[in-house]
Amino acid sequence: MIPDKLTAEFINEHRNDDVRKLALLGARYPGVNIRLAVTQIEGRQLAKSKLPAWSATDGVIYPARLSMEQCSSEETARYKASLIEGESIADLTGGFGIDCSYMAEKMKKGIYIERNSELCDIAAHNFALLGLPHIEIRNGNSEDILPTLPHCDWIFIDPARRDGAGRKVVALSDCEPDVSALCDTLLERANNVMIKCSPMLDITAACRSLRNVKDVHVVAVNNECKELLLILSQQEYETKIECVNLTGAGKQHFSYIQKEESASSVPIAKRLGSYLYEPNAAIQKAGASGTLANHYNIEKLHPNSQLYTSDNLVEEFPGRKFRIEAAGSFSKNDIKVLLNDTRQANITVRNFPETADALRRRLKVADGGDIYLFATTLADNRKVLIKCRKE
Repeated sequence: MIPDKLTAEFINEHRNDDVRKLALLGARYPGVNIRLAVTQIEGRQLAKSKLPAWSATDGVIYPARLSMEQCSSEETARYKASLIEGESIADLTGGFGIDCSYMAEKMKKGIYIERNSELCDIAAHNFALLGLPHIEIRNGNSEDILPTLPHCDWIFIDPARRDGAGRKVVALSDCEPDVSALCDTLLERANNVMIKCSPMLDITAACRSLRNVKDVHVVAVNNECKELLLILSQQEYETKIECVNLTGAGKQHFSYIQKEESASSVPIAKRLGSYLYEPNAAIQKAGASGTLANHYNIEKLHPNSQLYTSDNLVEEFPGRKFRIEAAGSFSKNDIKVLLNDTRQANITVRNFPETADALRRRLKVADGGDIYLFATTLADNRKVLIKCRKE
Protein backbone atom coordinates (compact mmCIF):
# COMPACT_ATOMS: atom_id res chain seq x y z
CA MET A 1 0.00 0.00 0.00
CA ILE A 2 2.78 2.46 0.90
CA PRO A 3 4.99 2.98 -2.18
CA ASP A 4 8.61 1.86 -1.98
CA LYS A 5 11.40 4.28 -2.96
CA LEU A 6 11.38 3.52 -6.70
CA THR A 7 7.59 3.67 -6.92
CA ALA A 8 7.48 6.90 -4.89
CA GLU A 9 10.03 8.50 -7.24
CA PHE A 10 7.99 7.38 -10.25
CA ILE A 11 4.83 8.87 -8.70
CA ASN A 12 6.54 12.19 -8.10
CA GLU A 13 8.10 12.31 -11.57
CA HIS A 14 4.83 11.49 -13.37
CA ARG A 15 2.33 13.17 -11.03
CA ASN A 16 0.84 15.29 -13.84
CA ASP A 17 0.88 12.64 -16.60
CA ASP A 18 -2.01 10.80 -18.24
CA VAL A 19 -2.69 7.75 -16.05
CA ARG A 20 -4.09 5.78 -18.99
CA LYS A 21 -0.73 5.97 -20.72
CA LEU A 22 1.21 5.33 -17.50
CA ALA A 23 -0.71 2.09 -16.94
CA LEU A 24 0.94 0.65 -20.06
CA LEU A 25 4.51 1.32 -18.94
CA GLY A 26 4.98 -1.61 -16.55
CA ALA A 27 7.50 -3.41 -18.77
CA ARG A 28 9.70 -0.30 -18.99
CA TYR A 29 9.89 0.06 -15.19
CA PRO A 30 10.30 -3.45 -13.71
CA GLY A 31 11.13 -2.12 -10.26
CA VAL A 32 8.04 0.07 -10.06
CA ASN A 33 4.64 -1.03 -8.80
CA ILE A 34 2.80 0.50 -11.75
CA ARG A 35 -0.66 -0.38 -10.47
CA LEU A 36 -0.03 1.33 -7.14
CA ALA A 37 1.67 4.27 -8.82
CA VAL A 38 -1.24 4.85 -11.19
CA THR A 39 -3.74 4.69 -8.33
CA GLN A 40 -1.76 7.27 -6.35
CA ILE A 41 -1.21 9.61 -9.31
CA GLU A 42 -4.86 9.43 -10.33
CA GLY A 43 -5.99 9.92 -6.73
CA ARG A 44 -3.87 13.00 -6.26
CA GLN A 45 -5.04 14.46 -9.58
CA LEU A 46 -8.68 14.00 -8.53
CA ALA A 47 -7.92 15.44 -5.11
CA LYS A 48 -6.52 18.70 -6.52
CA SER A 49 -10.01 20.05 -7.08
CA LYS A 50 -12.03 17.85 -4.74
CA LEU A 51 -9.69 17.74 -1.72
CA PRO A 52 -7.15 20.57 -2.13
CA ALA A 53 -5.86 20.44 1.45
CA TRP A 54 -5.17 16.70 1.21
CA SER A 55 -3.61 16.91 -2.26
CA ALA A 56 -1.20 19.54 -0.94
CA THR A 57 -0.03 17.16 1.81
CA ASP A 58 2.88 14.93 0.82
CA GLY A 59 2.53 11.29 1.81
CA VAL A 60 -1.25 10.98 1.66
CA ILE A 61 -2.26 7.55 0.33
CA TYR A 62 -5.21 7.42 -2.04
CA PRO A 63 -7.66 4.55 -2.62
CA ALA A 64 -9.01 3.19 -5.91
CA ARG A 65 -10.94 5.54 -8.20
CA LEU A 66 -14.43 4.43 -7.06
CA SER A 67 -13.70 5.39 -3.45
CA MET A 68 -12.34 8.74 -4.63
CA GLU A 69 -15.48 9.39 -6.65
CA GLN A 70 -17.79 8.42 -3.79
CA CYS A 71 -16.05 10.37 -1.02
CA SER A 72 -17.22 13.82 0.07
CA SER A 73 -15.54 16.93 -1.22
CA GLU A 74 -13.57 19.12 1.15
CA GLU A 75 -16.33 21.75 0.98
CA THR A 76 -19.13 19.39 1.97
CA ALA A 77 -17.00 17.67 4.63
CA ARG A 78 -16.23 21.03 6.24
CA TYR A 79 -19.92 21.89 6.13
CA LYS A 80 -20.85 18.68 7.94
CA ALA A 81 -18.18 19.39 10.55
CA SER A 82 -19.72 22.82 11.14
CA LEU A 83 -22.98 21.17 12.22
CA ILE A 84 -21.63 19.12 15.11
CA GLU A 85 -20.33 19.74 18.59
CA GLY A 86 -19.43 17.54 21.52
CA GLU A 87 -16.60 15.21 22.48
CA SER A 88 -17.08 12.00 20.49
CA ILE A 89 -18.15 10.79 17.08
CA ALA A 90 -18.37 7.39 15.38
CA ASP A 91 -18.34 7.09 11.59
CA LEU A 92 -20.03 3.80 10.76
CA THR A 93 -19.13 3.84 7.05
CA GLY A 94 -15.62 5.30 7.04
CA GLY A 95 -14.59 4.85 3.39
CA PHE A 96 -11.66 7.07 2.44
CA GLY A 97 -12.12 8.90 5.75
CA ILE A 98 -12.76 12.44 4.53
CA ASP A 99 -15.93 13.09 6.54
CA CYS A 100 -14.53 11.32 9.59
CA SER A 101 -11.31 13.34 9.55
CA TYR A 102 -12.99 16.74 9.37
CA MET A 103 -15.64 15.94 11.96
CA ALA A 104 -13.18 14.27 14.34
CA GLU A 105 -10.95 17.37 14.27
CA LYS A 106 -13.54 18.96 16.56
CA MET A 107 -13.79 15.99 18.92
CA LYS A 108 -11.69 14.45 21.65
CA LYS A 109 -12.53 10.95 20.41
CA GLY A 110 -13.31 9.55 16.96
CA ILE A 111 -14.13 6.01 15.87
CA TYR A 112 -13.75 5.06 12.20
CA ILE A 113 -15.52 1.85 11.14
CA GLU A 114 -15.02 0.27 7.73
CA ARG A 115 -15.47 -3.30 6.48
CA ASN A 116 -12.83 -2.95 3.74
CA SER A 117 -9.48 -3.73 5.39
CA GLU A 118 -7.46 -1.90 2.70
CA LEU A 119 -9.41 1.31 3.33
CA CYS A 120 -8.78 0.85 7.07
CA ASP A 121 -5.03 0.66 6.42
CA ILE A 122 -5.19 3.78 4.24
CA ALA A 123 -7.19 5.65 6.89
CA ALA A 124 -4.77 4.66 9.66
CA HIS A 125 -1.82 5.96 7.61
CA ASN A 126 -3.52 9.21 6.60
CA PHE A 127 -4.99 10.02 10.01
CA ALA A 128 -1.53 9.69 11.60
CA LEU A 129 -0.03 11.86 8.84
CA LEU A 130 -2.71 14.52 9.32
CA GLY A 131 -2.29 14.71 13.08
CA LEU A 132 -5.44 12.78 14.03
CA PRO A 133 -4.14 10.05 16.37
CA HIS A 134 -7.32 10.19 18.47
CA ILE A 135 -9.32 8.40 15.74
CA GLU A 136 -9.66 4.68 16.52
CA ILE A 137 -9.79 2.34 13.49
CA ARG A 138 -12.17 -0.60 13.57
CA ASN A 139 -12.32 -3.05 10.68
CA GLY A 140 -15.68 -4.77 10.45
CA ASN A 141 -19.35 -4.57 9.59
CA SER A 142 -21.01 -1.52 11.12
CA GLU A 143 -24.20 -3.43 11.98
CA ASP A 144 -22.14 -5.91 14.02
CA ILE A 145 -20.03 -3.24 15.71
CA LEU A 146 -22.86 -0.78 16.44
CA PRO A 147 -24.25 -2.61 19.53
CA THR A 148 -20.76 -2.66 21.07
CA LEU A 149 -19.98 1.03 20.55
CA PRO A 150 -19.52 3.28 23.56
CA HIS A 151 -22.20 5.96 23.73
CA CYS A 152 -21.23 8.91 21.50
CA ASP A 153 -22.34 12.48 21.04
CA TRP A 154 -22.65 11.82 17.31
CA ILE A 155 -22.94 8.92 14.90
CA PHE A 156 -22.38 9.54 11.19
CA ILE A 157 -23.46 7.06 8.55
CA ASP A 158 -23.33 7.15 4.75
CA PRO A 159 -25.14 3.99 3.56
CA ALA A 160 -23.95 2.37 0.34
CA ARG A 161 -26.30 3.38 -2.47
CA ARG A 162 -25.80 0.39 -4.77
CA ASP A 163 -27.60 -2.95 -4.73
CA GLY A 164 -26.05 -6.41 -5.08
CA ALA A 165 -25.90 -5.99 -8.86
CA GLY A 166 -24.06 -2.68 -8.61
CA ARG A 167 -27.08 -0.59 -9.62
CA LYS A 168 -27.68 2.75 -7.96
CA VAL A 169 -30.47 2.92 -5.39
CA VAL A 170 -32.00 5.90 -3.59
CA ALA A 171 -34.57 4.81 -0.97
CA LEU A 172 -33.17 4.37 2.54
CA SER A 173 -34.59 0.84 2.79
CA ASP A 174 -32.68 -0.15 -0.36
CA CYS A 175 -29.31 1.14 0.90
CA GLU A 176 -26.81 -0.84 2.95
CA PRO A 177 -27.14 -0.73 5.85
CA ASP A 178 -30.86 0.08 6.02
CA VAL A 179 -30.86 3.05 8.41
CA SER A 180 -34.65 3.03 8.68
CA ALA A 181 -34.38 -0.41 10.30
CA LEU A 182 -31.43 0.69 12.47
CA CYS A 183 -32.99 3.97 13.60
CA ASP A 184 -33.78 2.96 17.18
CA THR A 185 -30.37 1.35 17.72
CA LEU A 186 -28.58 4.40 16.32
CA LEU A 187 -30.39 6.71 18.74
CA GLU A 188 -29.61 4.34 21.62
CA ARG A 189 -25.86 4.66 20.90
CA ALA A 190 -25.67 8.42 20.25
CA ASN A 191 -27.29 11.70 21.21
CA ASN A 192 -27.39 12.76 17.56
CA VAL A 193 -27.24 10.88 14.27
CA MET A 194 -26.27 12.35 10.89
CA ILE A 195 -27.25 10.35 7.80
CA LYS A 196 -25.79 11.27 4.42
CA CYS A 197 -28.25 10.45 1.63
CA SER A 198 -28.59 10.69 -2.11
CA PRO A 199 -29.68 14.12 -3.37
CA MET A 200 -32.38 12.22 -5.29
CA LEU A 201 -34.05 11.01 -2.09
CA ASP A 202 -37.66 12.00 -1.42
CA ILE A 203 -37.33 14.15 1.71
CA THR A 204 -40.90 13.70 2.94
CA ALA A 205 -40.79 9.91 2.54
CA ALA A 206 -37.40 9.74 4.29
CA CYS A 207 -38.64 11.72 7.27
CA ARG A 208 -41.64 9.44 7.60
CA SER A 209 -39.42 6.33 7.63
CA LEU A 210 -37.23 7.64 10.47
CA ARG A 211 -37.75 8.82 14.03
CA ASN A 212 -37.02 12.26 15.47
CA VAL A 213 -35.72 13.98 12.33
CA LYS A 214 -34.67 17.35 13.71
CA ASP A 215 -33.05 18.89 10.62
CA VAL A 216 -32.72 18.17 6.93
CA HIS A 217 -29.78 19.89 5.23
CA VAL A 218 -30.01 20.12 1.45
CA VAL A 219 -26.44 20.90 0.36
CA ALA A 220 -25.55 22.26 -3.07
CA VAL A 221 -22.11 23.30 -4.32
CA ASN A 222 -22.04 25.98 -7.02
CA ASN A 223 -25.75 25.40 -7.62
CA GLU A 224 -25.44 21.62 -8.03
CA CYS A 225 -27.24 19.58 -5.39
CA LYS A 226 -24.71 17.19 -3.81
CA GLU A 227 -26.04 15.79 -0.55
CA LEU A 228 -29.00 15.43 1.77
CA LEU A 229 -28.12 15.27 5.43
CA LEU A 230 -30.75 13.99 7.87
CA ILE A 231 -30.07 14.80 11.52
CA LEU A 232 -31.83 12.73 14.15
CA SER A 233 -32.01 13.68 17.81
CA GLN A 234 -33.02 12.05 21.08
CA GLN A 235 -35.89 14.52 21.39
CA GLU A 236 -38.77 15.30 19.06
CA TYR A 237 -38.69 18.55 17.10
CA GLU A 238 -40.60 20.16 14.29
CA THR A 239 -38.44 19.20 11.32
CA LYS A 240 -36.47 22.14 9.96
CA ILE A 241 -35.26 22.24 6.37
CA GLU A 242 -31.94 23.99 5.80
CA CYS A 243 -31.15 24.85 2.16
CA VAL A 244 -27.49 25.68 1.59
CA ASN A 245 -25.65 26.54 -1.61
CA LEU A 246 -21.87 26.71 -1.13
CA THR A 247 -20.20 28.98 -3.67
CA GLY A 248 -16.84 30.62 -4.15
CA ALA A 249 -18.47 33.91 -3.15
CA GLY A 250 -19.85 32.51 0.11
CA LYS A 251 -22.94 30.65 1.28
CA GLN A 252 -26.55 31.11 0.21
CA HIS A 253 -28.92 29.96 2.93
CA PHE A 254 -32.66 29.62 3.42
CA SER A 255 -34.45 27.64 6.12
CA TYR A 256 -38.02 26.87 7.09
CA ILE A 257 -40.11 24.50 9.19
CA GLN A 258 -41.38 21.60 7.10
CA LYS A 259 -44.89 21.79 8.56
CA GLU A 260 -45.11 25.53 7.81
CA GLU A 261 -44.35 24.94 4.14
CA SER A 262 -47.14 22.35 3.96
CA ALA A 263 -49.59 24.83 5.46
CA SER A 264 -48.50 27.94 3.55
CA SER A 265 -50.24 29.32 0.49
CA VAL A 266 -48.18 30.21 -2.58
CA PRO A 267 -48.84 33.69 -4.00
CA ILE A 268 -49.24 33.42 -7.79
CA ALA A 269 -48.33 36.37 -10.00
CA LYS A 270 -51.07 37.87 -12.18
CA ARG A 271 -48.42 39.62 -14.27
CA LEU A 272 -44.65 39.82 -14.66
CA GLY A 273 -42.91 42.32 -12.44
CA SER A 274 -39.63 44.10 -13.10
CA TYR A 275 -37.47 41.26 -11.75
CA LEU A 276 -37.26 37.50 -12.18
CA TYR A 277 -35.85 35.06 -9.60
CA GLU A 278 -34.65 31.48 -9.90
CA PRO A 279 -34.02 29.72 -6.55
CA ASN A 280 -30.75 27.85 -6.13
CA ALA A 281 -30.61 24.08 -6.55
CA ALA A 282 -30.90 23.34 -2.83
CA ILE A 283 -34.16 25.29 -2.50
CA GLN A 284 -35.59 23.70 -5.62
CA LYS A 285 -34.75 20.22 -4.31
CA ALA A 286 -36.29 20.97 -0.94
CA GLY A 287 -39.52 22.13 -2.59
CA ALA A 288 -39.79 25.44 -0.77
CA SER A 289 -42.43 27.63 -2.45
CA GLY A 290 -44.86 29.28 -0.07
CA THR A 291 -42.36 29.97 2.69
CA LEU A 292 -39.84 31.28 0.15
CA ALA A 293 -42.34 33.56 -1.61
CA ASN A 294 -43.82 34.93 1.59
CA HIS A 295 -40.44 35.49 3.22
CA TYR A 296 -39.09 37.56 0.31
CA ASN A 297 -42.43 39.09 -0.75
CA ILE A 298 -42.25 37.66 -4.26
CA GLU A 299 -44.80 35.83 -6.40
CA LYS A 300 -44.56 32.57 -8.28
CA LEU A 301 -45.17 32.63 -12.03
CA HIS A 302 -47.09 29.34 -12.03
CA PRO A 303 -47.73 26.60 -9.42
CA ASN A 304 -45.42 24.28 -11.40
CA SER A 305 -42.71 26.82 -12.28
CA GLN A 306 -39.76 27.39 -9.99
CA LEU A 307 -39.60 31.03 -11.07
CA TYR A 308 -40.70 34.12 -9.16
CA THR A 309 -41.19 37.80 -9.86
CA SER A 310 -41.47 41.16 -8.06
CA ASP A 311 -41.53 44.88 -8.85
CA ASN A 312 -38.74 45.67 -6.38
CA LEU A 313 -35.35 43.95 -6.39
CA VAL A 314 -34.72 41.51 -3.52
CA GLU A 315 -30.94 41.74 -3.19
CA GLU A 316 -30.62 38.94 -0.64
CA PHE A 317 -32.60 36.37 -2.65
CA PRO A 318 -30.82 32.96 -2.46
CA GLY A 319 -30.46 32.22 -6.15
CA ARG A 320 -30.15 33.96 -9.48
CA LYS A 321 -31.67 37.43 -9.92
CA PHE A 322 -32.54 39.08 -13.23
CA ARG A 323 -33.91 42.38 -14.49
CA ILE A 324 -36.67 41.73 -17.03
CA GLU A 325 -36.17 43.65 -20.27
CA ALA A 326 -39.02 42.24 -22.33
CA ALA A 327 -41.45 39.33 -22.62
CA GLY A 328 -43.62 37.97 -25.38
CA SER A 329 -45.39 35.01 -26.87
CA PHE A 330 -43.89 32.51 -29.27
CA SER A 331 -45.46 34.07 -32.35
CA LYS A 332 -42.95 34.89 -35.08
CA ASN A 333 -43.57 38.62 -34.68
CA ASP A 334 -43.15 38.60 -30.88
CA ILE A 335 -39.95 36.56 -31.12
CA LYS A 336 -38.53 38.91 -33.75
CA VAL A 337 -39.27 41.99 -31.64
CA LEU A 338 -38.06 40.40 -28.41
CA LEU A 339 -34.79 39.04 -29.79
CA ASN A 340 -34.08 42.23 -31.78
CA ASP A 341 -31.15 40.68 -33.67
CA THR A 342 -29.85 38.89 -30.55
CA ARG A 343 -27.43 36.21 -31.73
CA GLN A 344 -26.25 34.83 -28.39
CA ALA A 345 -28.13 34.06 -25.17
CA ASN A 346 -28.32 31.74 -22.17
CA ILE A 347 -31.55 29.72 -22.41
CA THR A 348 -33.43 28.15 -19.49
CA VAL A 349 -36.73 26.28 -19.72
CA ARG A 350 -39.04 25.90 -16.72
CA ASN A 351 -42.46 24.21 -16.97
CA PHE A 352 -42.17 24.37 -20.74
CA PRO A 353 -42.77 21.58 -23.33
CA GLU A 354 -39.45 21.93 -25.12
CA THR A 355 -35.80 21.42 -24.21
CA ALA A 356 -33.32 24.27 -24.07
CA ASP A 357 -31.36 22.79 -26.99
CA ALA A 358 -34.46 22.46 -29.16
CA LEU A 359 -35.51 26.01 -28.34
CA ARG A 360 -32.03 27.29 -29.10
CA ARG A 361 -32.19 25.73 -32.56
CA ARG A 362 -35.62 27.21 -33.16
CA LEU A 363 -34.55 30.70 -32.08
CA LYS A 364 -31.21 30.37 -33.91
CA VAL A 365 -29.11 31.81 -31.08
CA ALA A 366 -25.71 30.66 -29.86
CA ASP A 367 -25.06 29.82 -26.21
CA GLY A 368 -23.56 32.42 -23.83
CA GLY A 369 -23.38 36.18 -23.59
CA ASP A 370 -25.12 38.65 -21.29
CA ILE A 371 -28.70 37.97 -22.37
CA TYR A 372 -30.80 35.37 -20.51
CA LEU A 373 -33.93 33.88 -22.06
CA PHE A 374 -36.47 32.01 -19.90
CA ALA A 375 -39.14 29.93 -21.61
CA THR A 376 -41.92 29.18 -19.18
CA THR A 377 -45.66 29.12 -18.48
CA LEU A 378 -47.58 31.85 -16.67
CA ALA A 379 -50.49 31.37 -14.29
CA ASP A 380 -53.03 31.74 -17.13
CA ASN A 381 -51.17 28.92 -18.95
CA ARG A 382 -49.72 31.23 -21.59
CA LYS A 383 -46.31 30.13 -22.87
CA VAL A 384 -43.92 33.08 -22.77
CA LEU A 385 -40.31 33.94 -23.52
CA ILE A 386 -38.75 36.34 -21.00
CA LYS A 387 -35.66 38.34 -21.89
CA CYS A 388 -33.45 39.33 -18.93
CA ARG A 389 -30.07 40.52 -17.78
CA LYS A 390 -28.40 39.29 -14.62
CA GLU A 391 -28.42 41.49 -11.53
